[in-house]
Amino acid sequence: MVLLFQVFPANQRGAAMGIFGIGVVLAPALGPWIGGVLIDAFNWRYVFYLGLPFAALAIVLSNLFLPSRAESGPRPGFDWTGMILLCVFLGFLLNALTNAQREGWTSDPILAQFAIAALAASGFVLWEISTEKPMLDMRLFAQLPFASACLVGFIMGAGLFGSTYLVPLFVQTIQGLTPTQAGLLLMPSGFVLVLVFPIAGRMSDRLPSGWLIGSGLAIFAYSSYLTADIDINTSFWTLAWLTVLSRVGLGLIFPSLTASSLKVLPAMLVAQGSGAINFIRQLGGAFGVNLLAVFLERRTVMHADAFAATQTSDNTATISLLNQVAGMVKAAGIPDFQQLPAAMSFLAQSIAIQANTAAFRDGFIVVAIVFAIALLPTWLLYRAETRRRLDAHSASVGATD
Repeated sequence: MVLLFQVFPANQRGAAMGIFGIGVVLAPALGPWIGGVLIDAFNWRYVFYLGLPFAALAIVLSNLFLPSRAESGPRPGFDWTGMILLCVFLGFLLNALTNAQREGWTSDPILAQFAIAALAASGFVLWEISTEKPMLDMRLFAQLPFASACLVGFIMGAGLFGSTYLVPLFVQTIQGLTPTQAGLLLMPSGFVLVLVFPIAGRMSDRLPSGWLIGSGLAIFAYSSYLTADIDINTSFWTLAWLTVLSRVGLGLIFPSLTASSLKVLPAMLVAQGSGAINFIRQLGGAFGVNLLAVFLERRTVMHADAFAATQTSDNTATISLLNQVAGMVKAAGIPDFQQLPAAMSFLAQSIAIQANTAAFRDGFIVVAIVFAIALLPTWLLYRAETRRRLDAHSASVGATD
């Protein structure tokens, strides 16, 4: 994005960001389908080979087309201390979130990892403030508009990767689709983004970014709210179009958010700001997937306990279901002593599916609420951008006078 800011004038950066952003969101749309094909044709390990040809091609193309460094003289040193502290923070934090549900949130290994992550995060902030050549200049976050944009970017990343995690998982675990079919579910949204991103980029050059970002957040929140009504009978194309609607919202957010967040920074901080907002968006994706996975598992257990508590001899619907299933297995030739256990097994599976479905619904509701909350920092970003335009206009009028 630093290169885009260097090459394109201010009134064309939104369009450039729109085209650039196609790859950012198109990859999660097409990746699950390609991964599903590899899993169905071979096994899950082959997914990790997928990046190799694209990485090799990118190395060749970057050496052919990307410009060299504009500055002359020695290269500045790299902040290795900051890099190590950041890696320790992220590694221990995400690993703790991933394993806490299995090992116990209050177990010694999990608490130790959270403590190490907290110490590393504190050390990283203190080091970046004190060092002369920081990897992440903390002055960026003194700019309220940029800090607001980072918060929206974090939520956008969480929504993008979180929904890319929830939807295929739902159709595979609840509806029984194959990995390839689950990946195909996300493909229409990818093709829609190819159309939406360039249009949104051009719109961001002409309209206040707050309008586009706010509209995109509202569309994504509404899509998640509608998706919360899914169940085992929801059709493939209904889910596909709900996913398309959510990606239209993201398509409106990305170009405006990126361009507006960097416009509010002084020129010397644009490179730092570009790296920071990209990192924070990816960090939001990592947290979104991890936290949604934890939330889904805990809510499934909660709903299963609640449903199981109602399955008593006083529940006429339960007794009727058991009798019907017992009659069906009896007609199928199952011995008498196995009929009741078979009916109980069917009931247990039904409860598990209903509990899992309810947990998925809760997950989409949470995503909708978080995107609605993100309208507040969007409003702060819009106010700051409006104030900056008014100040620039007043300055130009004063210079003319």
